Amino acid sequence: MEARVVRAVQKRQVLFLCVFLGVSWAGAEPLRYFVAEETDRGTFLANLAIDLGLGAGELSARGSRIVSDENIRFLLLNPLTGDLLLNEKLDREELCGPTEPCVLPFQLLLEKPFQIFRAELWVRDINDHSPVFLDREITLDILESTTPGATFLLESAQDSDVGINNLRNYTINSNVYFHINIRDSGEGNVYPELVLDRVLDREEVPELRLTLTALDGGSPPRSGTTLIRILVLDINDNVPEFVESLYKVQVPENSPVGSLVVAVSARDLDTGSNGEIVYAFFYATERILKTFQINSTSGSLHLKAELNYEAIQTYTLTIQAKDGGGLSGKCTVVVHVTDVNDNPPELLMSSLTSPIAENSPETVVAVFRIRDRDSGNNAKMVCSVQDHLPFVLKPSVENFYTLVTNGALDRESQAEYNITITVTDLGTPRLKTQHHLTTIVYTVKSRDSKGKAPYSLSRQEFGILHPFSSQKM
Repeated sequence: MEARVVRAVQKRQVLFLCVFLGVSWAGAEPLRYFVAEETDRGTFLANLAIDLGLGAGELSARGSRIVSDENIRFLLLNPLTGDLLLNEKLDREELCGPTEPCVLPFQLLLEKPFQIFRAELWVRDINDHSPVFLDREITLDILESTTPGATFLLESAQDSDVGINNLRNYTINSNVYFHINIRDSGEGNVYPELVLDRVLDREEVPELRLTLTALDGGSPPRSGTTLIRILVLDINDNVPEFVESLYKVQVPENSPVGSLVVAVSARDLDTGSNGEIVYAFFYATERILKTFQINSTSGSLHLKAELNYEAIQTYTLTIQAKDGGGLSGKCTVVVHVTDVNDNPPELLMSSLTSPIAENSPETVVAVFRIRDRDSGNNAKMVCSVQDHLPFVLKPSVENFYTLVTNGALDRESQAEYNITITVTDLGTPRLKTQHHLTTIVYTVKSRDSKGKAPYSLSRQEFGILHPFSSQKM
């Protein structure tokens, strides 16, 4: 009896030591690996066993696996050698869009004993996209009385690459009337302005055609072009002016389609057709055109599609007011999407053990991770199981939890447990998700004098794993 007590205490001490080591390793700085996008599948990235100072074959013996937040299978681990390989070609623009750097976090999970190592895969950009103009032709109406030095904002090209491979310069073909001025938006983007160098004469030159070229910073650079068509107009001496040059509005993400976002207003002192204003988007992106619509007469901006704070938090729109004489004024509308608690918590199961032996305290039954795609209090979560069960939840890093037996189990008292894990967020209203799993307790039979078990345990005696289910509320 005393020997069993000593062995149980020693086993519990070893388990506590393993959990402590797992948490301390997980809290260290993550390992960092780099790969260029479009690198071939199967490319060797690193040897995790060497980087972590683990012995040969230890990854295999301890039940290792690679896990990630989105369950993206972009990495492959050979547990026998410790080699970390690229499992598929990566498209940086598809994975991260304009975000730089492009970092894909993942974890190395060791089950026996439980331990987590954090790591990151940094995907480097290559110059695989050329600048593209949304329109193949830009039309400008310019009065013949326009004073030299006047500037005209042109459509910006779009380049999916980032960093040095992104858009860097614009040029136009040589002419005596205009040159290009490059402006910096202050956010790392550049856009072109057409600058008038010489007075236009409609009777002499009624129309001009120029080629605008966009160049990125790659080596060699990639380029894209569009045609600038300039129509020289007779005098219309009043330009439409907006009451406000910048409109800022906040719109909840659950606003119904058709809701009014904002009403912009411009005025023109001219009369007749020169004073009639038409509102329209100025070179809007495809995403903006799918999300918003503007009333050309009133200037009212309405929702055309549902908003999603988790996908896009801010929209910046440029609205043009154009009179019948071809003159136009512009304003900027910044739409801030506000979050509502519309995403219930999620539970991502990493491992599940059933059946479990009786008289085995501190047994890890399940390892899982929780997450919530909302923000602020809407993304804060609490996790719990029923109070009357001999199981406890132990939090770890990166929102990982382990479900552990709270003391030794007795099969004769209860052979099966139905466990409900409840994850609740702190939003308004509170949303929760429940996951149900069943674990079975079995008795380890003693052996006879010849060292053989009196009989083999059947599948029914060992227990059949019940698949866990989830319910979101």
